[in-house]
Parts: sequence; structure tokens; C-alpha cells
Amino acid sequence: MEVLDTSAFIHEYHTDDEQVSIPLVKEELEGGNEYRFDAMEGAGMELHLPADETVDRVRRAAGETGDADELSETDTRLLATAFELSATLVTDDYAMQNVAEKLDVDVQVIAREGIEEEREWTFQCAGCGREFDDDRERCPICGSDLTRKNPA
Repeated sequence: MEVLDTSAFIHEYHTDDEQVSIPLVKEELEGGNEYRFDAMEGAGMELHLPADETVDRVRRAAGETGDADELSETDTRLLATAFELSATLVTDDYAMQNVAEKLDVDVQVIAREGIEEEREWTFQCAGCGREFDDDRERCPICGSDLTRKNPA
């Protein structure tokens, strides 16, 4: 079973496996891509709404990897769907791939190379340069903005 992200419809991804998506994906599509979603739904693609508890679990995992601010609501719910259904997530989104790795969700990439390693991002203050493991709105020391930093 494969859970299809928006990029699967944009890149005209094809598979013989059972297909699942969520209604929020259709809202992100325009023109021919929206029609492709409708056609695939008519041909048997299922729509799934993940449980709130699963969505919360994905948000916690995204917080742990430092990807929480990078994921849209659609991304979060797609990850939750793939997790609930023990399905493969079909996406080119690197943040989604990173969180999927944290959750042990299989990923199939479409047009780009997939991630090579899971990352747990750190956050650095633009003012004083201090680093933090968790994302915050502002630095608790000097009040400047924090930016996501590659831990490698």
C-alpha cells in the first residue's frame, strides 16, 4: 500500500499497489493535477483520515527531528496516514522523509534522490550564536531569532 503526497500527482506517479491519500492533498493541487486526483479516486484510490492521536505522535516526532516548522498540516497528516496503515509514503519532501525515518515509515521517492541519513536539527541564535536542541520562537538569552542548523 502506498500513501501519495502531492508530488505523486504532479509527477504523474504510477504504481500497481493499492493507493491511499488524504483530502488535503486535493486542495493543494491545481488544474490537470486536481483532475488526476479525482480520476485516481474514481479508479479506487482510498481516502484516509488519520486519528488525532497519530497526528500528535507525528508532531512529536517532527519536534524531535527539528522538522516541525517545515511540515504543513497536509504533510503531517500524510505521515500519520502512512504510519497508521503501515504503508509506504510516496514523496519528494526531505522533511517528510526525515520524520518518516524517525517513525520507521518506508518512503518511495519520485523525482529526486531520497535522504541518505536521518537528521536531528539544532537551532542557532542569530544574535549570540548559542545553539539549542529544541526549536523556540526566540533565544532565551538575547531574544534574537533562531534558525535551523544542520547538526553535521
